Amino acid sequence: MPAEARPATTARRTAAAASEWLRDGQRVIAALLVGAEGSSPLEPGALMLVAEGGAIEGSITGGCVEAAVVEEARGVLAGGPARTVSYGFSDELAGTVGLMCGGTVHVFVHELSGPVAQLEANAREAVAAGLPVAIATLLDGAGAGRKLVVIDGEVKGGFGGPDLLDHSVARDAAGMLAQGRSGIRRYGNDGATLGATLAVHVQSFSAPPKMLIFGAIDFAAALARIAAELGYAVTIADPRAPFLESPRFKTAATTLLAWPDDAFAEVDLGPRDAVLVFTHDPKFDEPALVGALAGEAGYVGALGSRKTTADRARRLRAGGLTDAQLARLHAPCGLDIGAATPEEVAISVLGEIVAARSGRTGAPLRQSSAAIHPR
Repeated sequence: MPAEARPATTARRTAAAASEWLRDGQRVIAALLVGAEGSSPLEPGALMLVAEGGAIEGSITGGCVEAAVVEEARGVLAGGPARTVSYGFSDELAGTVGLMCGGTVHVFVHELSGPVAQLEANAREAVAAGLPVAIATLLDGAGAGRKLVVIDGEVKGGFGGPDLLDHSVARDAAGMLAQGRSGIRRYGNDGATLGATLAVHVQSFSAPPKMLIFGAIDFAAALARIAAELGYAVTIADPRAPFLESPRFKTAATTLLAWPDDAFAEVDLGPRDAVLVFTHDPKFDEPALVGALAGEAGYVGALGSRKTTADRARRLRAGGLTDAQLARLHAPCGLDIGAATPEEVAISVLGEIVAARSGRTGAPLRQSSAAIHPR
């Protein structure tokens, strides 16, 4: 997912851990990945929490520099200031901590306490609830570590400095959230946007992307479970009530008793969203595909054999769809991994969705020379 959309399960875990440790009276240190150049296992915005008692939640590089960052956290617990630490491939330390992937990461280590801790917890709980959230963290100056958050349009917190700084950051954070962007912005000591003295990291969490699946079948249930773990808000639509009654569809998705036209009226889709057609019945799947290809969903896919796919394409073309519209259709959907079971098919389809969203081919990494983690 883009940086704005780390899975809700991760946000829920970090918020729960921070809240529990703080309730227990422990001090909590946060290590926030604020920047990366070159190859990095995780995107900026990744968060690791270190409790005073030694417990750890989350990860910032998948294990490369975590041990070194824990030592930095202990330094803050001992009275050291909030600070940004950097680890790079060329650094002598990089080899000892295991950062051998060739990149450079910048990690801001600071304590979560008092109002700052409450703001962080509230923001991440809102992310887990599916609300649009931007978390701005001051990286420099006497107020380093203070937070300003924008939760569903409401600004909370602040940096304790000039009002202009809070105003400038709130405006920029709202704009970055609307664009789904995260990153570092710089301001003057007075909060002016033309300055470069104070750095602020803004992490955006847009509302989760949507996935609309037509057809309450085994493949839909398997796909919904895994897609939900990736952060999608999944809806399974079917006009046949008995097909939707199984509880397996409700565990990871919202169910919608509707024909395709009514489903599209109910679920608003945009470029971050996906439509899958699994009905295997022309009177359902063709209206669903016509509606999907007339809309703005970023990914439209349909199951089916090659013969079914060719026959369906001929009927859709005869029904008025253009070659340009049909070129958007991933059919048969999925990557060629030899999938057979519903769960394997779900992995195949989701792999293609991720590849399409990222502009990648889905080919084995060993057959490609492109950067594994492009920036």
